Amino acid sequence: MKSIANKSPSILAVTACLLLLGTGVASAHVVVSAPGATQGGYSVLTFRVPTESDTASTVGLKVQLPTDEPLASVSVQPKDGWTYTVTKSTLATPITTDDGQVTEAISEIDWTATGGGIAPGEFDQFMVSVGPLPDVPTMTFKAIQHYSDNTDVAWIEEPATGSTAEPEHPAPTLTLAAAAADDSTSGGTSTTAAPATSGLSVDSTAATTTDPDAASKGSVAVAIVIGVIGVVVGAIGVGLALAARRRPAA
Repeated sequence: MKSIANKSPSILAVTACLLLLGTGVASAHVVVSAPGATQGGYSVLTFRVPTESDTASTVGLKVQLPTDEPLASVSVQPKDGWTYTVTKSTLATPITTDDGQVTEAISEIDWTATGGGIAPGEFDQFMVSVGPLPDVPTMTFKAIQHYSDNTDVAWIEEPATGSTAEPEHPAPTLTLAAAAADDSTSGGTSTTAAPATSGLSVDSTAATTTDPDAASKGSVAVAIVIGVIGVVVGAIGVGLALAARRRPAA
């Protein structure tokens, strides 16, 4: 059941405590994926949560959505065996959308198991539809995984600047593809080039192809000339024959 909740402790507060107290369970990574996610587009984020404890189940998950690059649209997919609450934050800079300005956005999602949760050795997935995605190469979603033995694992660490080494508890990170180039640019180039090629083809064809009508008219003219010659020759022959018959016998 969806509700807006501000009473749940924020992930930052929980993180501070965990950094001081440490964590009681060494778990596999909580990760986020969104195949085809593109800057400026909409996508479905899938948070995969494995349980590697031998004795405790995962019964809670908190995910922090970035507030420096807020998401104007966030929709959580309902999940059997789990409830969720969301926390909204007022934005320092409102987001302008087609529907107007957005002054607050969801900054945290908190899932809680209503049953046994995710048992040892199993995993589950939590899905959220979001957008528009910001024009940045990566997005980081800090998360807290809560276990049934009341221990937590904070997936909040980010690589040190300039380092490629993965932290012990890395925050789920999503890579965004760059937005595609404006189609109108490539389309214009294609449209401009096509007529030039087509024109050359038409001109060449016109120069080398005989007009069927012209050929037909030429044939008719030749036939008429031949016919006239035939008539003339025939008339001459008849005249000669008549002249021969009129000559007196010797």
